[in-house]
Amino acid sequence: MRGGGHGMRRLLTPPGYRRWVFLALGAALAVAFAMVAASILVPVRWGALWPPLAVLVPLAVVVLPPVAVSLLPPVRVVEGAAVRSLLRTDLPEHLPPARDWDTRWRASLWFLLHVLAGAAAGVALVAGLGWLITVGQLGVWPGRRLLPVAVLVTVPAYVYLVAALAALLARCAPPLLGPSAAERLVAAEARARALAERTRLARDLHDSIGHALTVTTLQAAAAGRLLDHDPAFVRRALAAIEDTGRSAMADLDHALGLLRDEPGTAPPVPMLRDVAGLVTHTRAAGLPVTLETNGDPATVPADVSREAYRIVQEGLTNAARHAGTVPVTVRLTVTDARLVVEVSNPMPDRPVRRSRPGRGLAGMAERVATLHGTVHFGPTDGRWVLSLAVPLR
Repeated sequence: MRGGGHGMRRLLTPPGYRRWVFLALGAALAVAFAMVAASILVPVRWGALWPPLAVLVPLAVVVLPPVAVSLLPPVRVVEGAAVRSLLRTDLPEHLPPARDWDTRWRASLWFLLHVLAGAAAGVALVAGLGWLITVGQLGVWPGRRLLPVAVLVTVPAYVYLVAALAALLARCAPPLLGPSAAERLVAAEARARALAERTRLARDLHDSIGHALTVTTLQAAAAGRLLDHDPAFVRRALAAIEDTGRSAMADLDHALGLLRDEPGTAPPVPMLRDVAGLVTHTRAAGLPVTLETNGDPATVPADVSREAYRIVQEGLTNAARHAGTVPVTVRLTVTDARLVVEVSNPMPDRPVRRSRPGRGLAGMAERVATLHGTVHFGPTDGRWVLSLAVPLR
């Protein structure tokens, strides 16, 4: 009794009421289709029909209208919205119309199930009310004093019938209205693209902000040493710090705009042809950098050019961070078949120790892997060498 009473109270909660409303919508659809069928079948002279037609015609009139409506593409959208708001079933927020046949037949089956469940609930309600009226008015049972007993039996039975139908619909909704295999594949590809874009933004921010902080630290340190002896250099260093900060803020604003899906975000996209400016800027910070270029960097495809620029930027940052103000050589070799980039510097006598490993080298490896290239980094003959080769075809 306790379990039954608790179940009744749960069925009479607002979620239970919403499920009744959902079944009422199905009952209303069933009544509408029944009226259409009746308007067609009533005028027919059944005695003049061939006996098999007398069976097939009513069956076709009853079945074809709901089936035809269920195959309409927007049915999936409307039913999905009703299921989410009334049955509270876990479905995607925006279900597209049923375009392919796999999605369409599942949505059609769901619509027909909704109509049949609503019709069953409606018929049960009418039958229950008719039964109670009969007991109360005609005294079918011995004495009208049994009417309260009939009410106590009929009302809970109807409530549990509605609950069972609603539970069946809630269980069938995800497989029938949910995403198809093709839609799940498209969604997975979209998630993969979004994840790849976020990973790329994280790498770009790491390289851009890390380079800016390293360069400004070098410039600030140099300015502090020459503050009393070379005011002109200090002014140039402060101007360079300001330019570096503005560039880093532009990169940060661009990344945040993309993460927030803000329209009209102008992406600052540095390319390999901008490495000369990067070298000049880094050299002004106090790091002696030499650039050697063979071939035209402007002919490198955009995706390769963008990633190569970031790798050179990270290479210069690592050289300044770990080796100090040592001479750094950047070599760019562009041919018809591939791009070769090398950043090298002498190994410091006392390498800077870091509290935890950085992400720069791992980010470089990820960038090169996306371009189907190869990358090597490590000490060679007393120098730290970062080299990569990327095919251009």
